[in-house]
Amino acid sequence: MVPAILLDLLTVTQESDVKTDDKLRRLENILTKMGSVLIAYSGGVDSTFLAAVAHEVLEEKALAVFARSPLCPPQECQEAEALAKTLGFRFATIESNELDNPQFVANPPDRCYYCKRELFQQLRKVAAAKGLDWVADGSNYDDLDDYRPGRKALTELGIRSPLCEVQLTKDEIRKLSRRKWLPTWDKPASPCLASRIPYGIPVTSEILRKIAGGEQYLRSLGVRQCRLRHHGDIARIEVDENDISLLLNHQMRQDLVKQIKSLGYTYVALDLCGYRSGSLNEELTQDMKGTG
Repeated sequence: MVPAILLDLLTVTQESDVKTDDKLRRLENILTKMGSVLIAYSGGVDSTFLAAVAHEVLEEKALAVFARSPLCPPQECQEAEALAKTLGFRFATIESNELDNPQFVANPPDRCYYCKRELFQQLRKVAAAKGLDWVADGSNYDDLDDYRPGRKALTELGIRSPLCEVQLTKDEIRKLSRRKWLPTWDKPASPCLASRIPYGIPVTSEILRKIAGGEQYLRSLGVRQCRLRHHGDIARIEVDENDISLLLNHQMRQDLVKQIKSLGYTYVALDLCGYRSGSLNEELTQDMKGTG
């Protein structure tokens, strides 16, 4: 006889799956009605899932576009392009250099607004040239609860966020991605490198290079989720709590310090709070957020 608590758990799981499946059907219907779409594609969990569904529904009327940028680690660019080819997406790349925009480089709290506005203006031009009716991004429903000044730019430019429209959460997207055999289903989040720089510190190619080099080394140690937060001469490293003990191993700690210092940092700090998304937003007041 199955215990009552297991039956309750099974019922909740089944109800959750039904709701998720309904959201997927609604997403497919939205994409069908859109007719043709350019997907802002990064190779991450959300945009890959959206591109995959759009490819299934619209076939050649869906185009995944990746923006090469100094804000993106080189290996991310290579992986995104390889993944798109493997999955059979109609795919293209554009060049985007946010460092040409002094408003972005100044790194205000609404930095992402200037980045997104520049990027999606370019994507709208590509969509028009290709005869595509819409431009869409991979924002998910959970993103609406976070500080996302870039969404203002999307609204101004008429960019669609189909995953938000059907209220698909990150967990649901991962679940559906796994069902579709997408290799990104458990990929860690990887926002742009500028998100590692405290607001008010100008974004430069040199700082981005140091951050990318440090995080690449951390991943080579077997750390999947990591951030190197840039605080002038200090590199503050965030990793999942389970990996903190790994980095405190005597030899590994010495090697890590040597490598990070070789990038130009004087001090190397391990954040004992562990990794948390958007930790640099913790210092923002509501008034500061209001600027975006």
